[in-house]
Amino acid sequence: MENVVDIVSALAKPIVETHHFELVDVEFVHEGKSWYLRLYIDKPGGITIDECALVSDELSEKLDDIDPDPIPQAYFLEVSSPGAERPLKKEADYERAVDHYVHVSLYQKMNGEKAFEGTLTAVNADELGLKINLKGRMKDLVIPRKNVAKARLAIKF
Repeated sequence: MENVVDIVSALAKPIVETHHFELVDVEFVHEGKSWYLRLYIDKPGGITIDECALVSDELSEKLDDIDPDPIPQAYFLEVSSPGAERPLKKEADYERAVDHYVHVSLYQKMNGEKAFEGTLTAVNADELGLKINLKGRMKDLVIPRKNVAKARLAIKF
C-alpha cells in the first residue's frame, strides 16, 4: 500500500501547495471492512472544513482521471486537519515543536519507560531534548533519535 501513499502524495502536494497549505501526512489503511485514504493538511492558524472540502474535491478529480486506477478497491477519501495532537514526521515538524509539549514513544525502554511527555527543548539530527516532570521535579532528558518510534504534539493536563 506504500505505492498508493506515494502516488497520492505526489498528486496531492501540488494541489495543497497551490492553496498555501501544508500536506502533513497521507495514509491508506484498512479498518473493519473498509479502506480509507486519509490526507492531513494544515496551515498557520489552522485549516477549515471548507478548505478540506476544496482539497478533497480537487484530489478526487485528479484520482478519477488516472488510468489505470492506482487504487482498485473501493475506499473512502477523508481530508482533515491533523488535530491538536499533530504527529511530528518531518524535520520541520520537530523544529516547529520546540518549546511545545510533546509525547514521544520509543522503540525500547529508556529509564524504565517506553514513552515520555514533556516540553521539547532541543532538536538535532541525533537527539531530542525534553524537559519532563518526574515526581514533581523538572528533569532534562536526552533521547536518541534512533530510539524514537513516534512523536506528536500533546495536550498538557
